[in-house]
Amino acid sequence: VDEIVENALLAVETRPRAVASDRGLLLVLRGVNTNPGADPDDMVAIRLWIEPNKIISCRRRKLLSVQDIVEAIGAGRGPRTPGGFVAMLVEHLAERIGDFVDQIEDAIEKTEHESGEANFSTQRAEVGALRRQTAAIRRYLAPQRDALDRLYRNAGALFTEQEIDELREQADRTTRYIEDLDLVRERAIVLQEELMNRIAQEQNSRVYLLSVVAAIFLPLTFVTGLLGMNVAGLPGTSNPSAFFASILIMAALGVGLAAFFKWKRWL
Repeated sequence: VDEIVENALLAVETRPRAVASDRGLLLVLRGVNTNPGADPDDMVAIRLWIEPNKIISCRRRKLLSVQDIVEAIGAGRGPRTPGGFVAMLVEHLAERIGDFVDQIEDAIEKTEHESGEANFSTQRAEVGALRRQTAAIRRYLAPQRDALDRLYRNAGALFTEQEIDELREQADRTTRYIEDLDLVRERAIVLQEELMNRIAQEQNSRVYLLSVVAAIFLPLTFVTGLLGMNVAGLPGTSNPSAFFASILIMAALGVGLAAFFKWKRWL
């Protein structure tokens, strides 16, 4: 292969794309990372250089979709042509991406059903994680759809009519996954807004209750401040029952204020 193709096959960071030339086809795709301990949204890149009688593939991490093809070849059910190999690879990649999208949809649906039960911090963390996963996988799915669309439209002699139809189907399938991810993202945004509204409403309720309590005790504090002045002439200073009378008056005043707020439906 020439230097340009070599650099593309060995590049560290890649985005899905399909580039056709007179010598062959350069194809870069992404698949869900199903390796143990890895995040599925950390998608694995596979780079392909395809010629009529030769395929060169490069990857930095294990990709189970490739292993599926290896097992199919070992069982005698493998592809017979380079175009068949690409069509089978794209199909296996799409299947695992679809499984992951289904998991995200199930997770957002579960979070929506538990929105009134779980605590706010847990739900916010779950919704935030779902949004990050959705954004991460959609980042590569959109250019992958464009690459597949370009691939089947400019397939040339490398693909048969049946293989072109299969590629078109997988491109449409990828488009549906992107639409599903967009819907999940919108649902996550709505759920996050609902959580923020509930948190704000709960905080407002607490502040309102504290304000009502302060409004009830403010007149009582004013009365006790007057009675606590260290000046001559205060009523009841020589009466032993004045303290209890003051307590009863303030209690009646507090009950009266509470009843007034209740009547006004402020409580």
